[in-house]
Amino acid sequence: MSSPLKPCQLIQTITTLICSSKSLPKSSLQSYIPHLTPSIIHSILSSPTLSSHPTTLFSFFQWSHSHIPTFSTHPHPLSSLLPLLSSLVSRQKSDLARSLLLTFIPSDHPQHLLHRHLLNPISSFPQPSNGLLDTAIGAYCQCGKPHLALQIFNKMKSRRLFPKLLTFNILISALVKYHPSTHSVDLCNELFSDALKLGLVPDTYTLNIMIKGYCLIYKFKDANQLLNRMSEFGCVPNNVSYNTLLDGLCKKGRLNDVRDLLLDMKGKGLFPNRNTYNILVHGYCKMGLLKDAAQVIELMTQNNTLPDIWTYNMLIDGLCNEGRIDDAFKIRDQMVGLKLLPNVKTYNTLINGCLDNKRSSEAFDLLEEMNKTGIKCDDFTYNTLIKWYCKKGKMDKAREVLQRMEVGGLSPDCVSYNTLIRAYCKAGNLPEVLRIMKRIGEKGLKMDNYSLNTMLHTLCQERKLDEACELLSVAHTRGYLVDSVSYGTLISGYFRCGDMEKALKFWDEMKEREVIPTIVTYNIIIGGLCKLGKTQQAIAKLNELLEKGIVPNEITYNTIIHGYCWEANIEKAFQFHNKMVENSFKPGVYTCNILLRGLSREDMLEKAIKLFNKWIDKGKTIHVVTYNTLITALCKDQRLKDALGLVAETEEKNVQPDKYTHNAMVGALTDAGRLKEAEEFMTDRERPSEQRLQMDNKDQELGADELDPSSIAYSQQIDELCLEGRYKDAMLIYAQVTQRGIALQKSTYFTLIKGLIKRRKGISKTG
Repeated sequence: MSSPLKPCQLIQTITTLICSSKSLPKSSLQSYIPHLTPSIIHSILSSPTLSSHPTTLFSFFQWSHSHIPTFSTHPHPLSSLLPLLSSLVSRQKSDLARSLLLTFIPSDHPQHLLHRHLLNPISSFPQPSNGLLDTAIGAYCQCGKPHLALQIFNKMKSRRLFPKLLTFNILISALVKYHPSTHSVDLCNELFSDALKLGLVPDTYTLNIMIKGYCLIYKFKDANQLLNRMSEFGCVPNNVSYNTLLDGLCKKGRLNDVRDLLLDMKGKGLFPNRNTYNILVHGYCKMGLLKDAAQVIELMTQNNTLPDIWTYNMLIDGLCNEGRIDDAFKIRDQMVGLKLLPNVKTYNTLINGCLDNKRSSEAFDLLEEMNKTGIKCDDFTYNTLIKWYCKKGKMDKAREVLQRMEVGGLSPDCVSYNTLIRAYCKAGNLPEVLRIMKRIGEKGLKMDNYSLNTMLHTLCQERKLDEACELLSVAHTRGYLVDSVSYGTLISGYFRCGDMEKALKFWDEMKEREVIPTIVTYNIIIGGLCKLGKTQQAIAKLNELLEKGIVPNEITYNTIIHGYCWEANIEKAFQFHNKMVENSFKPGVYTCNILLRGLSREDMLEKAIKLFNKWIDKGKTIHVVTYNTLITALCKDQRLKDALGLVAETEEKNVQPDKYTHNAMVGALTDAGRLKEAEEFMTDRERPSEQRLQMDNKDQELGADELDPSSIAYSQQIDELCLEGRYKDAMLIYAQVTQRGIALQKSTYFTLIKGLIKRRKGISKTG
């Protein structure tokens, strides 16, 4: 038996073997696998002899990764990667180098070893060439990391190395694609200037990317100016240039600009193509201008441009969104007549439209039709059915659809499971929610925080705080990243139930787990403390957020002002208000209402009137709530003339009085024995003006859900007492529930007012 080869002999043998073959001799290499170590492979890849065989070297690198486990997990991967990259780039094999980079870059996170070497080369490794840096910029862009690519570009610029125009285009395109923001577009403008300074003349493709960038951040004026300047760079706008700008304008509903641009396009000798027409159809459909969309389709056919399936699908979607299901079916039939067979998108749109418009039998007929024509349901089809069954409360059916989805070879996604989770949360079925979460973890699906926070919110809304705590405690084991919204939801829930101790416990836990609170989380804790009369503790939280560099907003300031008013400390409320104004806080009408209410509650009516007049003199916005606060205070002080004057003022200033305005005035006039005027107010309230009817209907819709069982019970009791003529007893109960802060049904207030008027009339006649 021959003795094993020494490392140097093994390197020489394999090098010779590779050099002597046109392609990698994989079968011959099999016998050497037990002897190959990462250092030996590195030596082979670094061999000067093999540098002239870049393609074979690349194949050997890939073969080593798949056959030598220790090589693929080597702690210093650059030792083998960089020599190979240098060889590939120097031999004009940029495509292979890019392929290698695209494989390596995702696995290089979060260390970014390669990126760090490209910016600050390690002396023991081959120094990055201009070609490698250029190729790396494209690879990082393709991997969705343009910010890293930009750093490499800046390094090239500092070394006076010049990328190709293609590299500029790739970098600009990636910045626009992955980070569409004003900052990214500013960076693109800088890159554009750099390209001009380096003598690289931008082409139409470059300028079209710039136009797209402007459109994504709605800078249409800049996009149009660049379109008109293209000739300065020796470029001619093409259909892509115009279509990009048209698409942006259509998405923002700027139809006048769309028409002008189409005329300009025609003036330049360019004719709309199918993409142009489809952009217009999509824009009109999105705005609900279906007649215009249909006219565009007619224009297409007149100009010998046949609509495609995408065109018709957009029109069908627009019709379904408008509830015009019959018209949508007619369009589908037109498609068939033109030999354009409906695809899964067509069916999905129609099925969703039918289900949303209570035509479920037709939706299921469409499913059967899909089956017969051989069109397979996709994720959207199944998720639409799951959503509909959940909405109907048919959870068993929704689970059946999920099973059918899996049998059909499709894996339920986050949308499928989130829909089920929300439905089970609404039904209060926490065990089923936890089972679904466990299954999600087992399937390896990465769930977003939205579903977790939805579950927590639903449980807290239903005051099932123990279940919410249990859910939060197991969330991290299910693959969820608990965030400030998760904790904020629970903290808010406990404050709502008056349990400050547990709310603060979760606040402390959040900080222990290094979950960074946002301004929203701080507003929750500040608001909770203020409502429980702990304004000084709330101030401590305000100071804490300021120390952390978080900027408070209007809600933060108003909450603390409200807290002081709630504690009857009006002086401090105004001191805090003034201090905040000094710190550039601009109070709004909500701030004014809080202060007015605080002054009125403490019988500081003159100061309230002074604040009100000051607000009016400054020309600031006045809300009906502002008037109601002062009108109620004036009525309480029996200053009916002033109160009536304010009511008249609301009409002059087009501020619509609401039920609270009328209730305050009718009650005050009734107590003062001015029954005729009270009746006039009641008559005015019952007059069916369109605006008032809409407001009342909205009140009824909201009110039914807001009232708890005790509110309904008290309302019924007061109604029965009024029916029996026992108005004194009814008023006694009314006073008790008002002190306890319990709301009554809207109709009960009017029953009481009518009863009191009737009682006054009876007393007057007896007298």
